[in-house]
Amino acid sequence: MKKVLKVDGMSCMHCVMSVKKSVGKLDGIKNIDVDLKAKTVSVEWDEALTPLKNIESAITNAGYQVIAKNNEEPI
Repeated sequence: MKKVLKVDGMSCMHCVMSVKKSVGKLDGIKNIDVDLKAKTVSVEWDEALTPLKNIESAITNAGYQVIAKNNEEPI
């Protein structure tokens, strides 16, 4: 599964690394791309190992707010 999440509160490379580290700890994560300008986090993962709500929780626990979900593309 691949999904693009709109995330509020990211402003620097520290934010990028924090999100990547938090989400990257979850099982089944294949790819994480953070775009500071667009304020998005693109995640590709194995849905059987980790539900989307766990990815959203990891971002929230890192100190950022998921405000929208877009571009669902089954792999």
